[in-house]
Formats: sequence, C-alpha cells, structure tokens
Amino acid sequence: MAKEQTLEQMFDKLEEMIGKLEQEDISLEESFRLYKEGMKLIKSCNDKIDKVEKEVLKLNENGELDEF
Repeated sequence: MAKEQTLEQMFDKLEEMIGKLEQEDISLEESFRLYKEGMKLIKSCNDKIDKVEKEVLKLNENGELDEF
C-alpha cells in the first residue's frame, strides 16, 4: 500500500510541475497532461486541508475545547 503524501510533498510536486510548464520546449500534450495532474493534486491538497480544518479544536469562552 502506498504511503499518503504530506501537504509539503504535494506542494513540492506542484512546484516541480510549474517549473516544467514554464519551459519553452514543452509540448502541448505534455503541458496538458501536467495541467490535469496538477489540478488533481490541488484537489487532493484542498481535501486534506479541509480534513485538517475540521479536526482543529478551538477554545470556547468557558475554556473548553470545541471542534472547529
């Protein structure tokens, strides 16, 4: 089973993709493939961030912890 990537790893991968997309000699097909892969990766990042936000606890006025 593959280990789930961290947000930092996903951001690094996105930066790598952006670097490839900025190259002048990239083909249209390759740029479209990278774009689609990047959009899927961004969705995964958003899903992971949403999950973490839901797990964050906040302190209420009574000094108790509530889910965010």
